[in-house]
Amino acid sequence: MSGILAMILAGGEGSRLFPLTQNRTKPAVPFGGNYRLVDFALNNFVNADLMKIYVLTQFKSQSLNIHLRRAWRLSGISDRFIEAIPAQQRVNKNWYSGTADAIYQNYRFIEKSEADHVCIFGSDHIYKMDVQQMVDYHKKMGGALTVAAIRVQKNQAHHFGIIEINETGHMVGFTEKPSIEEAKTIPGDPDHVLASMGNYIFKADTLIEELEKDAFEENSSHDFGKDIIPKLFPQGKVYVYNFSENKIPGEPEHAYWRDVGTIDSYWEAHMDLLNDDQPISLYNKHWPLHTYHPPLPPATFRDQGDSETSVSKSHIGAGSYINGATIENSILGFRSHLCTHVKVKGCIFLGNAKVGKGSRLTNVILDKNVEIAPNTIIGENLEEDRKQFTVSENGIVVIAKGSRVGFE
Repeated sequence: MSGILAMILAGGEGSRLFPLTQNRTKPAVPFGGNYRLVDFALNNFVNADLMKIYVLTQFKSQSLNIHLRRAWRLSGISDRFIEAIPAQQRVNKNWYSGTADAIYQNYRFIEKSEADHVCIFGSDHIYKMDVQQMVDYHKKMGGALTVAAIRVQKNQAHHFGIIEINETGHMVGFTEKPSIEEAKTIPGDPDHVLASMGNYIFKADTLIEELEKDAFEENSSHDFGKDIIPKLFPQGKVYVYNFSENKIPGEPEHAYWRDVGTIDSYWEAHMDLLNDDQPISLYNKHWPLHTYHPPLPPATFRDQGDSETSVSKSHIGAGSYINGATIENSILGFRSHLCTHVKVKGCIFLGNAKVGKGSRLTNVILDKNVEIAPNTIIGENLEEDRKQFTVSENGIVVIAKGSRVGFE
């Protein structure tokens, strides 16, 4: 598949995930105890044996760059590569002003690759996708652009580009983030819309041509959803790939895709992993999720006097030490240390956390390197919590990286 080049957009600021993005770019935000958001997009290409990949970075990219070096470095013996490309003002004195501009400022990499087709994917969604199946569809249809799409609830339409298609699979309508009232629903299904996943496959020559025209449009926002696609689909060159038809051995029948752009959706996606019927499998040997694993011992569980350890419906990361604590419906990352009589429910620890004796945490996200003093209660009185922490619309409490809570 030497004719396929992938360009992963990994420069997102992720302001709606603050404070998790206070010190890191959105694709570098940890997820699921072991991973980072960018890992899901990269695994989708690597498992499909498509390994000519550029990762375009911009905001607060240091932790992302370190992760890419540790987890995704290829030997360089073959022509396969995964390379991070920082924003470098290659064609002008501006930083990336939109998704299309990010690709335009790096179009020389497309020319250098001599690729026939270019995959442009986001890096901050939770899903598994065999990209090769989408490539095959794109080639079969022979269009200039193929856009991956998924069915979502109409009340979520304002978060996405909403697509209309005809019986031949052509895109015949596209509206970027319409109001709920204006969103065109799927024919025969008034409760759902067809949403763009932000994953595109272009013919390389069409992509460069459209980017060059867009670059000189003074009124353009230089964005694929707002500018490139609306100009291209009326020409009859854009096809829509139905993500629900993408099948991976060992995965649930219904395709899972989750936008984790807010604290609430980020928390909910973690809770999805704890369901009895997991919508996405972390254990599928046919589609392994590669990432960086630090050299740590297995998690340790001990009872301490009258304080017995109890863990239910939870994931516990390596290097964790659970010493007479109760854990329910939670995902604890690397090096989580819980002392006696601690109760944790509905929580997400991103790693290297310590919770002191007798503390209770409910629906709390702890960023890395957080220490909680003994007998601290968080998540039970949201009005008090708002005085110290970020609290989401649905009542999820977020404690920023490096915080020491409850100490004098």
